[in-house]
Amino acid sequence: MIGLLGQKESMEFMRLGVVYVHLLACCVAIGLVFASDVAMVKDLLKGRVSSGHDNDHMASLQKSVSNALLFLWISGAAIIGIDYLDKGMTYFANPKLQAKVIIVLLLTFNGMLLHRYVLPAMLKAGSLLDLPINVRMFALFSGALSGVSWLYAAMLGVGRPLAWKYSLTELLMAYPVLIVLGFATMVALTQWARNRNAAAPAEETTWLFAGIPAR
Repeated sequence: MIGLLGQKESMEFMRLGVVYVHLLACCVAIGLVFASDVAMVKDLLKGRVSSGHDNDHMASLQKSVSNALLFLWISGAAIIGIDYLDKGMTYFANPKLQAKVIIVLLLTFNGMLLHRYVLPAMLKAGSLLDLPINVRMFALFSGALSGVSWLYAAMLGVGRPLAWKYSLTELLMAYPVLIVLGFATMVALTQWARNRNAAAPAEETTWLFAGIPAR
């Protein structure tokens, strides 16, 4: 009996350590993504044509987020394994766990698309505003999906009272709505920045010719 209690305590401490690593990786990834998004929004609000990120910064950001996502997968799989040993197959019927797995899968697939298509296009164009319309829309949607997914997964991770209380549909109900709202907001902001940049040269030309006397 004492041996079983000691084994259970060891498992609890092991789980606590893995959860701590999982939380750190999540915080690092969210911090990097949030800082990058804030910098991009500031650039758009100031009407800057440049995205504000050089090639080295973009490569470093991509590597850091990828490493954080890898740690999340490893630590998350370890947590699932420990909980499975404790609770059995019924653990996998938890709607909150299913929602987290779905979101992380989408986040991982979206990250692969960002790495394969969006980031190379951004580095080549030098600016989000200079991307072709179809690539720009895809980049904005992927960015909205990424930001919402990280925050939503973190909310599910700390929301212990949500476990077994709501169905999978109820837990994910707000997820697509937030993605659409984020995408629409970024489209509106990007279009505003493009209009502002297009109007700036016209204003400069008007001021230039204002000082030339008519002949």
